[in-house]
Amino acid sequence: MAYLFQTYIYAPILYVLVFIYQNTSFHDLGVAIIELTILVRIVLFPIFFKSAKDQALMQRIQPRIKEIQEKHKENKEAQAKALLLLYKEHKLNPFSGFFLLLLQLPVFFALYQVFQNELSNGLFDNLMFLGLINLGETSVVIAIVAALFQFVQTKLVMAKTKRGEVNTMASMNKIMVIVGPAISFFVLLNLPAALGFFWIISTLFSIGQQLYINKQFNADPRLV
Repeated sequence: MAYLFQTYIYAPILYVLVFIYQNTSFHDLGVAIIELTILVRIVLFPIFFKSAKDQALMQRIQPRIKEIQEKHKENKEAQAKALLLLYKEHKLNPFSGFFLLLLQLPVFFALYQVFQNELSNGLFDNLMFLGLINLGETSVVIAIVAALFQFVQTKLVMAKTKRGEVNTMASMNKIMVIVGPAISFFVLLNLPAALGFFWIISTLFSIGQQLYINKQFNADPRLV
């Protein structure tokens, strides 16, 4: 397993980052990370987009899910069948968010190892971003900005509910909108700023993607 990780994830990410740094980023590590993030998001765009859309859709159809759960609360088999039909109707995979998390973890861990192991071995002779932030060191500013952008992204995912309407998933997200960014802040606070910078750029992509998805859903009267 370690060999597969090193060969097919760690080594390619390191090679691409070094290539970008030496050839297209003007030897600015921050610019290289921006380019790497764009490349990763383009390659994984279909998966990221489908997962984000499914997650947002799960929010929007929560009232129907709750109706099914109440209607079949005494018959779990009928409840499961009705939910599967609902998911099929909307071409929705309720587990896509979990799948995306599993997909992102190896990439994130590989980047963590790259920034932990390779920033001091001479591959990158300039660890500054635009001469302002040393991406090889920890940065409170980067951690704060990353947490703020994650807060914005989580708020965009949350479904709008009518006053007095109970939405279980929305209630959970009201907790996660605080807990998620707080966890990210404390984790990134102790990591090289390069990793937090990657997180910021990736989250900006997610925010733009979510704005587009929300616009689509708001134009569909069946989902608002």
